[in-house]
Amino acid sequence: MTDAVRALPPCARDIGDSRSAALESCNALLARKTPAERVAWALAHLPDRHVLSSSFGAQSAVSLHLLTRQQPGIPVVFIDTGYHFPETYSFVDELTERLSLNLQIYRNPMSPAWQEARYGQRWLQGVEGLDAYHHDNKVEPMQRALRELGAGTWFAGLRRDQSATRRNARFITWSDNYWKVHAIADWSDRDVHQYLREHELPYHPLWEQGYVSIGDMQTTRSLAEVTDLDETRFFGLKRECGLHDRELGDTDAA
Repeated sequence: MTDAVRALPPCARDIGDSRSAALESCNALLARKTPAERVAWALAHLPDRHVLSSSFGAQSAVSLHLLTRQQPGIPVVFIDTGYHFPETYSFVDELTERLSLNLQIYRNPMSPAWQEARYGQRWLQGVEGLDAYHHDNKVEPMQRALRELGAGTWFAGLRRDQSATRRNARFITWSDNYWKVHAIADWSDRDVHQYLREHELPYHPLWEQGYVSIGDMQTTRSLAEVTDLDETRFFGLKRECGLHDRELGDTDAA
């Protein structure tokens, strides 16, 4: 058992001997806390270095505000695929300035144009093509960010009611080399809206145009363009992109 694990509170100290029981105990503890209290608990008890990832999607201002209120300067990892909406890049700039974010940008070393020349438009090549594109442009850069930043704890803004693939998201998980915290896992859209309004925080600029799940331009659709919510991402072929697959069982998440 490492020193970092040994120093954890009782709910997680047996991680080396009974990982399942430790996680059940920790999740039961966190279920009784508010998101702000979960963040405070994780910052106090889970291993440094703490890192927050953000897609700067529709409701991302919530997690960014929650974390930076308690730990200003926490590294905020943004994965730049090169295919985000112009409004997303503007949103990144707006929130970075407004919340004084310590923004850490990671991307595929190969440019989007070079990738297209070599592989074609992989997002149009079915699930296999999407998976390959997501691995190279999202999963690998995120894993590299965690390694290079020396992350001991990774915060992310997953919520159970975002999609069927996230309905079992836990407050805390363990994934090989780091802890993962989903402080607002049990929040509804109403909870998010109230928090944004209370703290005068913005939605993504495309929210009012019916974009409820926002990723790359070529694989994101507004509600007006689809007949089913799942079709707003990846043409309805899949719902997630792979960033959080270990924490969501057999699914993966953008």
